[in-house]
Amino acid sequence: MKVSTDLRSVLNKIEKGERITEEEGLALFTESDLLTLGRLADLIRRRKHPENIVTFVVDRNINYTNVCVAGCKFCAFQTKKGSPDAYTLDFDQIHRKIEELIQWNGTTLLMQGGLNPDLRIDFYVNLFKGIKERFPNIQIHSLSASEIFYISKIEKMSIKDVLKTLHEAGLDSLPGGGAEILSDEIRSKISSNKVSTQIWLEVHRTAHQLGMKTTATMMCGHIEKPEHIIEHLSHIRNLQDESLKEGKGYFTAFIPWTFQKGGTRLDHIETATTVYYLKVLSISRIFLDNFKNIQTSHVTQTMKVGPVGLHFGANDLGSTMIEENVVASTGWKVASPKPEKMARIIKDAGFKPAQRDTYYRVVRYFN
Repeated sequence: MKVSTDLRSVLNKIEKGERITEEEGLALFTESDLLTLGRLADLIRRRKHPENIVTFVVDRNINYTNVCVAGCKFCAFQTKKGSPDAYTLDFDQIHRKIEELIQWNGTTLLMQGGLNPDLRIDFYVNLFKGIKERFPNIQIHSLSASEIFYISKIEKMSIKDVLKTLHEAGLDSLPGGGAEILSDEIRSKISSNKVSTQIWLEVHRTAHQLGMKTTATMMCGHIEKPEHIIEHLSHIRNLQDESLKEGKGYFTAFIPWTFQKGGTRLDHIETATTVYYLKVLSISRIFLDNFKNIQTSHVTQTMKVGPVGLHFGANDLGSTMIEENVVASTGWKVASPKPEKMARIIKDAGFKPAQRDTYYRVVRYFN
């Protein structure tokens, strides 16, 4: 590949392990081909994970309610209050789902729902306390920044007080859901009733200040442009820098995935290509020099493409996904492989498989 002198200097910086700027990241993303990005991303992965281990988690994604007032254009899962399809799971239903998770030797409970005006903070406090009493070893990795902010709004509480209350009740960590693209130019067009970029960042910053780990995510492949991808990555890199000043990186991982259409108000958009996804994955690994873990998505990319992402910067294959309803609501088929199959897929891709927990601590190695 022929590159300009300026781009050559960017490539040299990356190969030497130096941080690149937003401008350099944009030039790299727009001017480099996929294989160049993949080679650089894989170089960084091998530096950060020289043992060649690729992890996955056994978890369950319980969508506890589908009632939501946000009205995001990309979502086929949401239902209006009073709809015949509306539901909120009771605690017994949730407990039965957790029992099945334990039968899989699972460690992580991911719960996300809609912005449901009928669910007040007491619902979540009682839910988390009950789970911890009955299943003390399950790590509760639940509620998006949008849900946290919505609770704070309807309860007239600060974000900090909501997080502190829920943390004391048993909420261990926050997933990065609701980030979509962290650019208000894009958010105003696809999720105008959700939190702004700054509020999403503030929720995660506050969680970090309380000592809670979180993940960062991105849903791409819709109306964004390359500059919005870089803006998003810059926001979370800066926030990770803040937490690293305390000697801790409170973001455990970054997880990008692509928009899936089917029953959404964005169905007119052309589906993102595999090449685009792998470019986003690679640039994420390159730009996020202060993130140890990058996850490739088999949920939106299928189990044929997901493992390919392990050669484009990712060191984690995500989840066994015992249950998933949001992406599946578009009609997209989501795989739910058993742990042994996940391990075999990772091994066939050329890596050493290991099961991890929410905090990326290995709990089981596979031969």
